[in-house]
Amino acid sequence: MTKAETFAQVWDLDAAFPGGSDSPQFEQFLSELSERINVFGERVRETADLKLLTDELQELQQRLVEAGTFTTCLTAQDQRDKKAMALDSAVRTLIAAYQSALTVFDQRLVSIADEQWEKLMEEDAFAAIRFPLTERRRQAAEKLAPELEMLLTDLAVDGYHGWSELYDTTVGQIEVPFEEEDGKITMLSAGQAHNKLHHHAKQVREKTFAAWENAWAKHADYCGQALNHLGGFRLQTYKHRNWNSVLKEPLDMNRMSEETLNSMWSAVERGRGFLLDVFQKKAELLGVEKLGWTDVEAPIGSAGKKIPYAEGAAMIVEQFSRFSPKMAEFAEMALKGGWVEAEDRPNKRPGGFCAGLPLQKQSRIFMTYEGSMDNVSTLAHELGHAFHSHVMYDLPPLTQDYAMGVAETASTFAETIVSDALLRLADDRETKLALLDDKIGRAVAFLMNIHARFMFETSFYEERRKGTVSVERLNEFMLEAQKKAYHDSLSSYHPHFWASKLHFYITDVPFYNFPYTFGYLFSTGIYSFAAEQGASFEDRYIALLRDTGRMSVEELALKHLQADVTKPEFWERSIAAVKKDAEEFLAL
Repeated sequence: MTKAETFAQVWDLDAAFPGGSDSPQFEQFLSELSERINVFGERVRETADLKLLTDELQELQQRLVEAGTFTTCLTAQDQRDKKAMALDSAVRTLIAAYQSALTVFDQRLVSIADEQWEKLMEEDAFAAIRFPLTERRRQAAEKLAPELEMLLTDLAVDGYHGWSELYDTTVGQIEVPFEEEDGKITMLSAGQAHNKLHHHAKQVREKTFAAWENAWAKHADYCGQALNHLGGFRLQTYKHRNWNSVLKEPLDMNRMSEETLNSMWSAVERGRGFLLDVFQKKAELLGVEKLGWTDVEAPIGSAGKKIPYAEGAAMIVEQFSRFSPKMAEFAEMALKGGWVEAEDRPNKRPGGFCAGLPLQKQSRIFMTYEGSMDNVSTLAHELGHAFHSHVMYDLPPLTQDYAMGVAETASTFAETIVSDALLRLADDRETKLALLDDKIGRAVAFLMNIHARFMFETSFYEERRKGTVSVERLNEFMLEAQKKAYHDSLSSYHPHFWASKLHFYITDVPFYNFPYTFGYLFSTGIYSFAAEQGASFEDRYIALLRDTGRMSVEELALKHLQADVTKPEFWERSIAAVKKDAEEFLAL
């Protein structure tokens, strides 16, 4: 086993830019980046040299990702760091300037005749980036005139993205009172309080949940206003582009057809009923008649015990090694190298993420680790993301840009490796039961919770077309979606979930939900394939990951799994594999 004491819980951001939000190196970097973007903006209007422009574009893209990751990390580690927030806004402004230049670049792509384009893409200079360039050309042809797209981009900085920043500020003000065992009241940040919702003691979960709901209710007007303006901006943009469906943009971004999405959801709706038997049995184990919202993810058995961070990290490395020595070697390097921020302290952003530093050829992982099995799963999940980026850093930058659905595939696959390995090694009933419960909890999240989010957003956008949607109506939509997704099987729900979930407020990714379910079920299919192939699948898996930035999901599945994801059969097989865990849980 890896030496546990070598794993630090606080990340190293100085490797990118020393000094945090006061970094003079980062200030200089932004200044130089601004100048380079201006030069690119002028050049894209003056030259038709596509090779020169794509080379500059890819370099700028990497520098912007580097800058964006740095400021995202700064604001996440301390939500009260005002300088970091200002830097994050500055980066957004640079991204807007870059996107304006890209609008002109895209029009250059559109202006090239089809026959000439085909010949151009056969040249050695473009062969490796043919897919993303052709994709840009097609999508550009479906947008507004360049000057209007540039105006949209410029106005979005203080409008569209500004509402997302307001939401982040609002979350930073959230304080949830928590009563300690000695009666002392501690004010928890949103991230800390969210961890308490998974506490092994029902009384702690219920008290925290009541305070959690109350805290978000107090801020619901601000969250509702932000959500309405974000939705309104998107709808107006789509209207002027003559896009009739709110799903067009997220499907394009995920390189997925609507046929694939519909096949997946129809299979999920038909196939998830087995989880209700799990709910009934878990209610018996917890001593309640019916599960409430916080009972669904409540740990049972030994999963309620604290797992120290070092032990959890070492566990992940060891289990990765059983599937892929390359993954294990990478994870150990990341955990030892200061890539992970996991310390449980106030003022951190809730949730977890993995973001790339392409100039360093590194990633940074953010989470708040409290010691639950769910925390171990989150760490494995984010390390899966980081490994995905790691195996692609030698590819052209344009082909490193993979869609969210396949990104969630790599992360969920990493989780599954850990949970299944631990399950096989468990030598007593209580441990096995706890591990199965944790694993099935992810099935509930992806097959029920995520679907509820998708249905909520669908209802929200339908109503938003008619005007502003009230907080009361947002709560109604959330409750309706949760009851439908959970087959109305719970005794309580989370009406303010729409306010507490950051994903609804991320401007870069609309419908930040269905890719999770896609990734979960797609990775389940890959895992089944890997089990059949054995050790030889490691290199095939890496080959699949490397193709994620240069294929649609349909092409990817066909090439590497010989599967047709536009048909329900693939999804039904994946759900059937998940059902086996539920059957084992019930048998125990």
